Amino acid sequence: MDPRDDAGLACTCSMVRRVARRLTQYYDDALKDTGLKVTQYSLLSCIARAGQSSVTDLSDRLELDRTTLTRNLSLLRDVGWVRLAPGPDKRTRSVELTPSGREMLEAARPHWREAELALRQRAGGDVTAALQDVLVQTVAAVEAQQQQ
Repeated sequence: MDPRDDAGLACTCSMVRRVARRLTQYYDDALKDTGLKVTQYSLLSCIARAGQSSVTDLSDRLELDRTTLTRNLSLLRDVGWVRLAPGPDKRTRSVELTPSGREMLEAARPHWREAELALRQRAGGDVTAALQDVLVQTVAAVEAQQQQ
């Protein structure tokens, strides 16, 4: 179904969501042998890059609301890939990868990398770089509009 109105104006949000669903399926398929979903891979990667950090910091980095992030972290904690601990004060919790989480991330990384490189080769490196630039610019435009 084409997400256009009667005047032919395409809905940017619908188009981006459709592409996001398709890309998620693509990366999930690439990661299926590891048992990870791309959302879990992304979260583990972010935690690895951040080191020990607070849930609030991760929420800001990922631009996820805390409730969604907490639910996703609980799933990763339950399988033993992350550790949640009290933070420096009673209002915060810190998050870090466990050794098992690091092993899972390292096992999944080649699968993700292969999928990423294949996508860039098929679409063209210039196209994927331009897409990423356009997405960053689009988010900046949305944020500027919201601040008005």
